[in-house]
Amino acid sequence: MKLHDENFMREALLEAKKAFAIGEVPVGAVLVLDEKILAHAHNLVEKNRDASAHAELLCLQEGAKVLGNWRLQNTTLYCTLEPCAMCAGAMALFRIKRLVYGAPDLRHGANGSVFDVLSRFHPIHQVEVESGVCEGEAKELMQTFFRERREENAGKAF
Repeated sequence: MKLHDENFMREALLEAKKAFAIGEVPVGAVLVLDEKILAHAHNLVEKNRDASAHAELLCLQEGAKVLGNWRLQNTTLYCTLEPCAMCAGAMALFRIKRLVYGAPDLRHGANGSVFDVLSRFHPIHQVEVESGVCEGEAKELMQTFFRERREENAGKAF
């Protein structure tokens, strides 16, 4: 773990809390270059009615706009949850240097939990991965969110 990883993950957790507050699955992300935040985002799947509106993808897209380049070389993406296959693939395509994430995603994770996208050799670009940074806080936020959703929906017929 690098010196500032926990600080930047705390920024991603603030984004996740924004998602939680508006009823989105609480995932947050920040993109960093040279110890400065270029972009930040949180899930907007429900608000945008778009299954691709994940925090990671939104953050990568914003970072590309800020830099004026789709190649996000030398950047680090901090995300509160292990990325899904879509987001992991995007990280490789955007050429980020490093991913730092908090909690594993046992339902959709693409760094070994369900799929194994990022650790497989790629001939053009390999993303460095660090996991478990602020894992407890990220996991607790997710568990609280889903517990509250289950309580809200208890007894409702679908």
